[in-house]
This record gives sequence, structure tokens and C-alpha cells, in this order.
Amino acid sequence: MAKGDLPVLIGVGQSLSQWDGKAGPAGAPSPLSLMAEASKAALADTGAPGIAAAIDTLAVVRIFEDSVGRAAHPHGHNTNLPGTLARETGTAPARLIYETVGGQSPQALVNEMARRIHEGEIDAALISGSEANRASKGARKNGVEINWADGADAPYEDRGMGPMMLSREEIKHGLIAPAYFYALFENAVAAREGRTRSAHRRAMAELFQPFSAVAAKNKYAQFPQEHDVAFLSTPSRENYEYADPYLKWFIAQDAVNQGAAAILVSSSKADELGVPDAKRLYLHGGGDAGDDLISLRPVLDRSFAMDTAVSRALAQAGKSAAGIAHLDLYSCFPVAVFSGAAALGLDWKTDPRALTLTGGLPFFGGPGNNYSLHGIAEMAATLREHPGDFGLVLANGGWMTKESAGVYSTAAPKSFTPAELAAKAKSQVEVAIVSGDAVLETFTVTHGKDGPERGIIFARLPDGRRVIANNADAATLATMRENASPVGRKVSVTATDETATFVFA
Repeated sequence: MAKGDLPVLIGVGQSLSQWDGKAGPAGAPSPLSLMAEASKAALADTGAPGIAAAIDTLAVVRIFEDSVGRAAHPHGHNTNLPGTLARETGTAPARLIYETVGGQSPQALVNEMARRIHEGEIDAALISGSEANRASKGARKNGVEINWADGADAPYEDRGMGPMMLSREEIKHGLIAPAYFYALFENAVAAREGRTRSAHRRAMAELFQPFSAVAAKNKYAQFPQEHDVAFLSTPSRENYEYADPYLKWFIAQDAVNQGAAAILVSSSKADELGVPDAKRLYLHGGGDAGDDLISLRPVLDRSFAMDTAVSRALAQAGKSAAGIAHLDLYSCFPVAVFSGAAALGLDWKTDPRALTLTGGLPFFGGPGNNYSLHGIAEMAATLREHPGDFGLVLANGGWMTKESAGVYSTAAPKSFTPAELAAKAKSQVEVAIVSGDAVLETFTVTHGKDGPERGIIFARLPDGRRVIANNADAATLATMRENASPVGRKVSVTATDETATFVFA
């Protein structure tokens, strides 16, 4: 292990299964089998026969079932995914890691492993992850028994679930699903842009239509079908309302069976293994940043964490956004892409660059915390086809709570500087539970099978404090769903104990 070596990405792999239980148990995938398939593909992709024996660190991106408190394991629990993946891949790493929660994890792990390689701590790392939610849902729906239970004796570092990303006040008011949080951001962006409800739905559809076109041509996409703007922007049985302004196909789809893997080594190890130059991809810059609970953030129409992670990655790479030829921006919801584009200073309406290489989380698929490892795999393939170009991957966790960015190229950098420790937001808004008049700041209306169920708002008091409030009254919900945005309207808030309700003044 040589201190100061350049970190080099030398292998990537992906896996996909359409198994959904309808044809019985044969061929049912598990998170482990999908990881193993992708990891073996990544090992083979290096072109180096000795790579498996060289792996000294193995990191697994946390699966969904281990990312929520008191999660059930309906098909049995794999109690040591890193150890069982090492077994399945024929590797014997000294370090096994089970990463913390968040979609930033794949790029954050690349940034971390690159630093460890540069500092001479490790020589070769395998990063892998997967989700088999499609299999799990299909098995339960069709009454098919599948078994994921497994384990290994090898000790591993379990990084846990990390800090809570939502507050008691947010939960009490009904903010319990990612789409609800992102809808608050989305409607803040729509208000800033002066868009009506229908105009913003069209903007989201125009943003995501090209994503669906990319997914339709991607052999690893779970939902490879192109959709037009009219379909994406119009409520229908196939594209139902979920949380204003979102319809189904504006939302990351988690019913997937997908795995991905990447291998990062030192330049000395790559030379020793005889890895061809054409396989090598270099990390030129990395950036990591985090943000507060959504209710504490002063600005809701832009992401501090995205802005910071992207600017840090570009600065370390010595590049401007104009010098980045290829992009894979996290796309769990349209506002994540709007915010990523804003962080890069590009106009998504006029910039000729594609904003996704995979097809995005609604159409390619949303494999939990691991999506961006697919983005990295696609970036590797793209940059190998375009030697010397630069590409940027932006990975997002929580509700734009944790961000990691990486700038890659087949061209070797003259030197490498590891990513700094994650930046943290410093400004906060005070949240109050009080009665009084306020101005509506942003909102969403949640939906159930029978239609609109609850309106949730953030509003500002005259002294600048923020209140969270909700209302399930049909007349109020109808007003919130009018074409004109209610942002900026006066509301009257009534607080009781830990919650507050509102009416339009």
C-alpha cells in the first residue's frame, strides 16, 4: 500500500431480475443474489484475473429492510450481508462495512474509499448494493415462499441507521412519507417560478419525459417504457395522484430487483494486476454535505447540501459545470433534478446535456439507497466510450438531507485531493407551535384511494418563525388544489398541544 497513490475505478457491474412471483418460486432473487451477480460482473469487468484475491475492503450499501426502525423481515434476515457477499464472490477482505442509511451512500463510499486508498490504508475496495422489493412484494401478493435468511461469522462494521431525518413535529402533522417532504420543496419551486399547478405539472413532465426515453433503451431498467408529456402530466388510473403536485410517475419506483457494484483500487495495484488503461476511471473530485430537518431549513426552493457537494466536487476537480460532458443527477422526484441543475448553474430547458445516464429513479428504477451505484456504473461505461471527457454523479439521501458528488474521467489527474469532511448547514429557522396569523410558505395535499385526505403547510409568522399545520376539511383541500398556487396567502393557525390546524384567512 503506497501512500499518495491515485484511486482508480477499474470495474463496474449491474444486475436485474423481473421476477415478481407470478410464475412460482423458481428464479426468485434476493438482495444477496443480486449483489453477488453485480459484484461478479464488476470483478470480471476489470480484466484482471487476480482482482478477487486483491480485495481487502468490502462495503455494502444498506438495504431497505435494514433502513427502517423495527423493520420486518418477511422472508428471513440476512444478518451479515457484507460477510455473505464476500463468501459468494470468493473474496477475503480484512474490512467489511455495512453502510448507513441514505441514497448518498454509493458516491459517499467512493469518496471514502478513494481517501483511504490515497492515504495508504487500503489497496482494493469492492462496493456493492441491491434491492429486491419487487420480489418481496410479488412473493407476498402471490403466496410464494422465498428464503433470504443467511449469515456469516466474519465481523463487520455496522454503521447503523444514523440520525433521524424527521422530527416529532413533522410526524405529528402527517409528514411521514418521502413524497410529502419532496412535495413541499416542489411547491416552493413552483411558487418561485410563478407556475400554476397545471403549469408545474407540465414542467415536471417535460423534465422527466427524456428520462423515460433513456430508460426505455437501458437493458438494466426495471420499467423500460417511454412516456410522453401528456401521459406524465395527466392524472389517470395508471398515473394516479399521490401528494400534490405528484402523480405516480413523478415518484421513484421501489418495486425493483436491481443490483450494482464498483471496484476501486490504488494505481499501484492496478499496475500490478495489469488492468488495461481503457478500463481505468479516475475520481478527480468529491464533495459531501448534509442539511437539517426540513422544517428547520431557511430556504425550501433550493438545496444547501446539493449546492455545497457539487461545488466542492467541481472545485477539487478544477472544473466548471461547463466542462462536465456527462451527468447523472439524482431523480427521486423532479425537484431533486431541478435542485441539482441549479447547483450546476444549468438551465434544464435549454442545456443539451442529458441529465441522466440510467433513465432515473421513476423509470430505470429506485433501488433504495443504491441507485447511484447504477449511475456510477453507467458513468464508467459512458466515459470509457468517450475518453478524456468528464462526468459528474450526484447522489442524494433523505429529503435532500445528505448529498455526495463525484467528478470522473478516464484522464488521470496530476494529483488527487480527498473529499473534505461533509459540510453541515449552519442557519436554522425556529419552529413554533402557536396560534396566530401567518403567510403560507409551501404545502402539499396527500391522497388516498378515495381522493384528497389532508393538507399540510409550512407558514411564516410575522416574526419569521415557522409553523407546521394541517387540515382535512374538504373545502380547504379544494382551495389548496385550485390551479393558482396558495403560496403567499394568509392563513389563521390554531395550535393545541403538539399540533396545529389552519384555515385560509
